[in-house]
Amino acid sequence: MAERFRPPLLVIAAGGTGGHMFPAQALAEIMLRRGWRVKLSTDARGARYTGGFPHSIEIEQVSSATFARGGLLAKLGVPFRVAGGVLATMMRFRRDRPDVVVGFGGYPSIPALGAAWLMKLPRMIHEQNGVLGRVNEIFASKVDVVACGTWPTELPEGVEGIHTGNPVRMAVSDRAGAGYIVPGDYPMALLVIGGSQGARVLSDIVPPAIASLPMELLRNLRVSHQARDEDGARVAAFYAEHGISADVQPFFTDIPARASEAQLVVSRSGASSVADISVIGRPSILVPYAVAAGDHQTVNAQALVDAGAAIRIPESRLTVESMAEALMAVLTNPEGAAQMARAALAVSKPQAAEHLAALVDYLAGIDSQQQDQAAEDGQA
Repeated sequence: MAERFRPPLLVIAAGGTGGHMFPAQALAEIMLRRGWRVKLSTDARGARYTGGFPHSIEIEQVSSATFARGGLLAKLGVPFRVAGGVLATMMRFRRDRPDVVVGFGGYPSIPALGAAWLMKLPRMIHEQNGVLGRVNEIFASKVDVVACGTWPTELPEGVEGIHTGNPVRMAVSDRAGAGYIVPGDYPMALLVIGGSQGARVLSDIVPPAIASLPMELLRNLRVSHQARDEDGARVAAFYAEHGISADVQPFFTDIPARASEAQLVVSRSGASSVADISVIGRPSILVPYAVAAGDHQTVNAQALVDAGAAIRIPESRLTVESMAEALMAVLTNPEGAAQMARAALAVSKPQAAEHLAALVDYLAGIDSQQQDQAAEDGQA
């Protein structure tokens, strides 16, 4: 009897925030279409962002830790928890040996990347930001490929990166280059997002900035505002008190749809948010997170700012007045807004997931074209 064909296995390691999980989801989606089996290695915090992952992906929660949280006792226990997570992952890998392991950053990716390094499995990291995160910095010299979402990315001496761009989820790629309706005297949508969990400074500044706009603009605005749980009630109350139509939620599961309908997006400049905005093609006002490691959110926004697709306001200069001025600059200039939308598309990399998938195939010794054909034959 012929040996049963075993589809290749990809283990994706990511966690912590949507910034790590969303590009991981994008790669998972395309590798499943190519006929791969996919497992996700994350922790309980990362598992909160797996709702959009395809159901056929097996999710394994691992034990890991970081020195950035907890008291002295917790920090003393970090090496033991990490070592335990690596050993447990090595046992899993011996039972079902991955063909490739890809890490997307965040401390929950340590066990899978550590096990892959010790077992000499083909491995790769993907860095979303223009500055390596702590975990990716540790593994940059210990992997076969360093894929970079933002270019240029600061890399350790002797390490070369490949610019793939940041992969976007299928829900975003399905709306790539969605038709843009310029601002005008009709209902308009404004999307306010602050990363995967909202941003307090945007909740403090954006509502009063919107309220200060001329009535001829206000009467047409429909606001979708992502705010933290602790800020949501007061933000919603402010909009209601000022007669502004607003949907305030702690997390929008349909951001791609809302962004495609928006005349303007106000956002932090996390790598995934920037990628989504550019692939869909929308004007944006970006407020980089002031204490992001290496000021990487300022770097993330640079390409959109240079292209004229975004207005960047440093958090140190963010006021109700500066935000209102930026809102007016876009919402009262239809041709300028249309140009910003076109510029965002011009710097987007909608094929980033395919580029990353080709690198996975390369590491596994698989010809990408043959793999695509095999996947099509399997689906026929």
